Amino acid sequence: MITSLLGKKLGMTQVYDTDNVLVPVTVVEAGPCSVVQVKTVENDGYNAVQIGFAAKKTKNTSRAELNHAKKAGLDAAPRVLSEVRLAEAPTLKIGDIVTVETFQEGQFVDVIGVTKGKGFAGVVKRFRVGGGPAAHGSMFHRRIGSVGMRQTPGRVWKNQKMPGRMGAERRTVQNLRVVKVIADRNLILVKGAIPGANGDDVVVRAATKGQPKTA
Repeated sequence: MITSLLGKKLGMTQVYDTDNVLVPVTVVEAGPCSVVQVKTVENDGYNAVQIGFAAKKTKNTSRAELNHAKKAGLDAAPRVLSEVRLAEAPTLKIGDIVTVETFQEGQFVDVIGVTKGKGFAGVVKRFRVGGGPAAHGSMFHRRIGSVGMRQTPGRVWKNQKMPGRMGAERRTVQNLRVVKVIADRNLILVKGAIPGANGDDVVVRAATKGQPKTA
């Protein structure tokens, strides 16, 4: 059984749960996802299902992508493709549709996304370095300061915090509770925030940690 779905972050709001407690939630449009390819141990060496989400414009689609989608009976190539590994042989077939009903209210999920890009940033913003004195006479305010030593070792240590590109990195937020599933609108409401800006693509999967053990 597949336990992952591709989706899109729509934004945040707040809803009342079953205990009449106001909960901040992120609204995710999860699916429907088409099964584009099925991989098995016999043919590919491992079990997996390739799913697709949303439709790609024809003018932006290569011939290889279009033919790959036609094999699955799709009119347009999916804009996002992702492969979900399976421990057992897949029961899904090419052309099947996976919906948000895969998840249930109260279930815990992991959400994978790409964080917002901040561009090139200094150490004060990027790593919260304290910086220097703020007085007018000081010539050292938001710079990095000393990063190396003299003759020994005569170089900068690895992993030294320095200015550079900030954000736009793949991140996973674990163990978010599913507050509500709106099946007719393909929406899932998860408690808390997830990476990325509104409209960014995300992957919602069943949580891999912190789950009760089954006998």
